[in-house]
Amino acid sequence: METKRFIVDNNSNCEKSYTQAVDLLNNGEVVAFPTETVYGLGAVATNDEAVKKIFEAKGRPSDNPLIVHIGTMEEVPLYIEEIPEKALLLMKAFWPGPLTLIMKAKNGCLAESVTAGLPTVGLRMPDHEVALTLLKMLKKPVAAPSANRSGKPSPTKAVHVEEDLQGRIPLILDGGATGIGIESTVLDVTVNPPVILRPGGVTKEMLEEVAGEVIQPTKSQASQASTPKAPGMKYTHYAPEAPVYLIESNIPKVRHAVASLKEQGHSVALLAPSSFEKIGADYFFPFGDEGDLEQMSANLYDDLRACDKTAATIILATTTNNDGVGAAIMNRLEKAAGEKWYKE
Repeated sequence: METKRFIVDNNSNCEKSYTQAVDLLNNGEVVAFPTETVYGLGAVATNDEAVKKIFEAKGRPSDNPLIVHIGTMEEVPLYIEEIPEKALLLMKAFWPGPLTLIMKAKNGCLAESVTAGLPTVGLRMPDHEVALTLLKMLKKPVAAPSANRSGKPSPTKAVHVEEDLQGRIPLILDGGATGIGIESTVLDVTVNPPVILRPGGVTKEMLEEVAGEVIQPTKSQASQASTPKAPGMKYTHYAPEAPVYLIESNIPKVRHAVASLKEQGHSVALLAPSSFEKIGADYFFPFGDEGDLEQMSANLYDDLRACDKTAATIILATTTNNDGVGAAIMNRLEKAAGEKWYKE
């Protein structure tokens, strides 16, 4: 299969590109497109055969549910049995945006492969011009996980999608680099108080300002879920080829760790704030300025992918606190590292 990549931006005539994408989706194919979080790999969410092509292209386990993307608020009642009052408040506050709401799905409206046999579904409206244009032209719901091979870092640029899925999908809509860089917050509103199943760009504090108490489970509590209601709850995600180890964001500690690993014969890649540049790592990928969580989230997956293009045998990644979007960043770092921390 030939994979085409069409650039779609404000400065070009994109109508033909969107039309091709819509035609492919209507004909049961998959298409990659940008959102404000990461690139998604989409198929019409009511077409089970099309949705199965997502799992095939990604090499994704079929018991891992998919998030459904819609282009307008009016579509929600078409697919959702019960819309809780808190969900309506959150939609008004954060849609379009990086918030996925888990609600009770209407029977028989969505493909079985989307819900993985669950009575619930995750729904969101992305805040990206390309995604919204595509969804509004299509006028159908689109199931779309991240457009990467399963287990690899999520794609924040069209070239990342190309690297993973070249020859496996027909079309990539290239809308440039995504903004937020990590996947949406997933909030289960079928329970009260609502529970965060996956932290993201909409933080616990932001949610509570609108909807009152929200529970953010500890790591051990989250791991007790027997059946995943949302992507990212059951399988290893976000990992580059070389093993990743977490380390406190402390220049003397990191300098000592780098020196020790190099003495052991390792080639070391370091993901850290810009101020760590001159401490001797073989490869350095700056998150941005110390404490700038927006820069860190935007750069995280690109930096993890960049490590695969080096000869690094080990990757050190400095951590941050769990305040605000820091909880989402730490969630992704811990998954990339398999929760391994560097030890002397």
